[in-house]
Amino acid sequence: MTLEVATEWYASETISDDVTLIWEPHIDPAVRCNMWHIRGRDRDLLVDSGFGVAPLRKSIALLTEKEILCVGSHSHFDHVGAHDEFEHRLMHKSEAHIMERPTRENTLAENYVDWPVFLALPYADFDPKRYNVRAAPPTRLIDEGDVIDLGDRVLKVLHFPGHSPGGIGLLEEATGLFFSGDQIYDGHLFADSYEKADEEYIESMEKLKELPVTTCHGGHYGSASRARMIELADEYIAGQRKPGCPAEG
Repeated sequence: MTLEVATEWYASETISDDVTLIWEPHIDPAVRCNMWHIRGRDRDLLVDSGFGVAPLRKSIALLTEKEILCVGSHSHFDHVGAHDEFEHRLMHKSEAHIMERPTRENTLAENYVDWPVFLALPYADFDPKRYNVRAAPPTRLIDEGDVIDLGDRVLKVLHFPGHSPGGIGLLEEATGLFFSGDQIYDGHLFADSYEKADEEYIESMEKLKELPVTTCHGGHYGSASRARMIELADEYIAGQRKPGCPAEG
């Protein structure tokens, strides 16, 4: 099958007056990530940057309006491909080394990036076998309890190891908006990318169930209410806890 070159690689939708969803419609829905733009008074925030196979910033007008803080929820290829387009890059400290020297192996591109993922081409001679994330060393390392200040709104960094060692979520406590990356979303959850992930993932699931969330904006698929987020967490815990393993109190 011959794929056509896409005329526009990105799409966007305003979710509210100050939150916009950006995505890559020509990537298989099971793989493409949600990129979340949050507008602030003094600066804006972008959570994740997609595959990076086509220029992101110049394609989406709202990414050129003011200073952008680009946060990586984690360092997997589908979330950090266009990070190098942004001057200010934030990442959990345990995955900074991956962003400094990304490979197809350490970003998991080797496992997933092949022709079936693409519904169109980003440019004429594109070859997924040559795809790799471009180096984009973090300019700020973040960890549990740090805050990201946009001037009129503040988001708290929460560390959720499990899907990856440095997976983070961002909670705006004033509104209950939660940007969860791949820690939890309304779809099949993966926790097999590194050793002993299941145990840490369960602990992270227990932790997020206690958060005062109103809406969970995940790294893939649709957004979810707090009730649905808790249901997803409980389903994961029930399915992953090994027989004979005592329930956590």
